[in-house]
Amino acid sequence: MVIAVTKTQILLAFGGNLPSPAGEPRATIAAAVAALEARGFELVSASAHYRTPAVTLEEGVVSPPYVNAAAHFRTSLTADEVLAATQETEREFGRMPAARWTARPLDIDLLAYGDAILPDAAQWRSVAGSADPAAILPEPVVPHPRLHLRGFVLAPLLDIAPAWQHPVLGKTVRDMAADAKADGAFEGIEKLA
Repeated sequence: MVIAVTKTQILLAFGGNLPSPAGEPRATIAAAVAALEARGFELVSASAHYRTPAVTLEEGVVSPPYVNAAAHFRTSLTADEVLAATQETEREFGRMPAARWTARPLDIDLLAYGDAILPDAAQWRSVAGSADPAAILPEPVVPHPRLHLRGFVLAPLLDIAPAWQHPVLGKTVRDMAADAKADGAFEGIEKLA
């Protein structure tokens, strides 16, 4: 008897603005995607790389621009296991514990885990609607609570999943990107050749 392993479609965002053992940020992102494939993540598609202005929580802090990308994978891992694997990958590429939204060699965010809303819709809305732009919960919050506001996430997602529909907001990536562009969230974003 053959038992079929169900795989979940996931979307991940990658970013970095410091060199890692793999090299500059574009090389780091490519190496991180390969590292996740080696961990059993099945790559479906990856976006182009984008240069984006650094966003910080502290006024006056200057940080180098980021390189951002997104990838669509299939995996049999749970959302918790995906987060553990992405955090281990970040550490392998030199990510150290630091204040949120600071310069780093690699950041990997779980944007979507199938159509799951985690931990539940009410808690998702509490984080997404928080006045604290860095609000999180101890457990995975999926879809990413601020993906719909971030041009640096939506630009690469347009490359690989323009029709993906947000399970809470009911909008596609294309729709969320149009809203974010109207709000100026795409300013300074440049697609790299």
